[in-house]
Amino acid sequence: MTLSDRYDEIKARVARSALISGRSQQDITLIAVSKTVGVESIQGLYDLGHRHFGESRYQEFVKKVVLLPKDIHWHYIGALQSNKAKRIAQDFGTIHTITSLNQLVEISKQTAHPDVFIEVNVDKDPQKAGILPEALDNFITTVLNCNHVRLRGLMTIGQLVGSAEEARATFRKLAELRKSYPQLDSLSMGMSSDYEVAIQEGATHVRVGTALFGERN
Repeated sequence: MTLSDRYDEIKARVARSALISGRSQQDITLIAVSKTVGVESIQGLYDLGHRHFGESRYQEFVKKVVLLPKDIHWHYIGALQSNKAKRIAQDFGTIHTITSLNQLVEISKQTAHPDVFIEVNVDKDPQKAGILPEALDNFITTVLNCNHVRLRGLMTIGQLVGSAEEARATFRKLAELRKSYPQLDSLSMGMSSDYEVAIQEGATHVRVGTALFGERN
């Protein structure tokens, strides 16, 4: 399949999953995860009309961004090191992995105001990063009081092993958590292996790489 074929198929799957959850395809932001992907492929997807791309390696990103159109909306989806938070906040429109006060302090040192998601470890899995659910109340208050970011919602990663269906419980837990915070309107959850289930459970942002660009090097 060509990139165009895969893109069309994923958009169709997004639309179908959105319909199941009572929404439309326009309610879902498809983030094309382009880490390790060459500039030519990113440009190819851009030429097909796509504008939302996700990166997780800052040093790789800075080499690409200068060669690509300026109207791309870049999403930072990797672990956010505090010592890089200031630069990432300046260069990315959305950050999906806020987990600490130190990150917010560094972000506050620059002039941009990125949209942010709080990463939540809803399964309390020691292999995953994120704020634990019982600490979420206080941390949301902290983020809302930070004038240098716009809090959009919550983010999580599904089960790291097993089928897409096994990730459903994780996504459902995050959706239930979000209901307690009416000021939050977005859920970032779902990747190549489970984005359809995530959308069915309420995801507004899905992060799809392999299913779109093929297996990575």
